[in-house]
Amino acid sequence: MEITGKCQLTCAHCYAESGPGGTHGTMRTAEWLCVIDQIADLGGSGVQFIGGEPTLHRDLPSLMEHALARQLHVEVFSNLVHVSRKLWETFEQPGVRLATSYYSDSAREHDAITGGRGSHARTKANIVEALDRAIPLRVGVVDVSSQRTQAARIELRSLGVRQIGSDSMRGVGRGASSATPAPDQLCGRCGHGAVAVSPTGDVWPCVFARWTSLGNVRQTPLGDILRSTAIASTGRGPSCWPQGAGPCAPNDR
Repeated sequence: MEITGKCQLTCAHCYAESGPGGTHGTMRTAEWLCVIDQIADLGGSGVQFIGGEPTLHRDLPSLMEHALARQLHVEVFSNLVHVSRKLWETFEQPGVRLATSYYSDSAREHDAITGGRGSHARTKANIVEALDRAIPLRVGVVDVSSQRTQAARIELRSLGVRQIGSDSMRGVGRGASSATPAPDQLCGRCGHGAVAVSPTGDVWPCVFARWTSLGNVRQTPLGDILRSTAIASTGRGPSCWPQGAGPCAPNDR
């Protein structure tokens, strides 16, 4: 659930092209709550809140609590630049996990990639805070510009992070070399077990396949969209990403 396009950072490779000028889109909180209910009624196992930066949406705690009340697992993919006390309390609830991206052990390299001065120090501090609070956490180390990724993994392990993934920059959004959509940047499993809902209600087979709308939850129930032939017609792209990279997941932020 991509609940906002707003972000404190301006990562040059951001697939969502989010930044301070982004908005929460046209989806109202009541509509997001309805989507959560539909996911639960359809037998979904969980939801992931992404952006932009999902912690900038004032109703994130309410959305999370509603999902938990519907017995859904919750993951919040955040840059961890700023976490309020209320959000930490929400993150500590059973069934919640966090995910973030980390680019280098060098603050200079990390901040150059995110476009946010001091972002490395704040993200690192909040990684430590999450671990201290025993909140399940996974971190993706994304190779953007041949930066110190191996040193980043070593640093994360020294901090106590146990789940560390690796990925490469995708040619989508600001990471694209042209304005033409690049299906070869997809892993080949779009729509298999997961879909994404945009801030305007459009349903994508993957957060990276942003040019392919299967329908809109503001107009059509999610179940009807998933049962439609549209999802079958999206096809399966080439499995072009390294083994172990996993299905398309928003790691390159």
